[in-house]
Amino acid sequence: MARFDTSGLDDLIRDMTRMGERSGEIAHAMVDAGVEEIRECWRDSAEAHGHRDTGDMIASIGSGPFIDMNDIVAKDVYPLGKDHKGVRNAEKAFVLHYGTRSIPGSYWVDDADDKAEPRVQSRLEQIWADYLATGKIPTIATDKSGDGVTKVTK
Repeated sequence: MARFDTSGLDDLIRDMTRMGERSGEIAHAMVDAGVEEIRECWRDSAEAHGHRDTGDMIASIGSGPFIDMNDIVAKDVYPLGKDHKGVRNAEKAFVLHYGTRSIPGSYWVDDADDKAEPRVQSRLEQIWADYLATGKIPTIATDKSGDGVTKVTK
């Protein structure tokens, strides 16, 4: 599916690198905050494109575990698990996004990511500015399970 563009965050990433914070607690909090913005945009886009049947796929949109890529942390956002019939939610999302011979692609993930990019950038810049001003790492409400239940983590 689409890859999220972080080019607008280059200065912030350089600052984090200079301070040795690319993979520390603040980086984890920032990734979780970004994930929540992206997840919300994915859910909104799926709804806007009429991709609700049972709601299982939309409710399952969440993130995988933290990924460490050369001292930078990240998470993938996608529909997790299977629906009540045992169909993989990620497979449904893929088909709805790209289409098949009989189903036209809606490119709903591209639309979601386009809407998420400025929201993520703004939120991460604010978190970083607050961290620099206070030294405090925010508590981010995350939906780690993809079951629609929000949990608070640090």
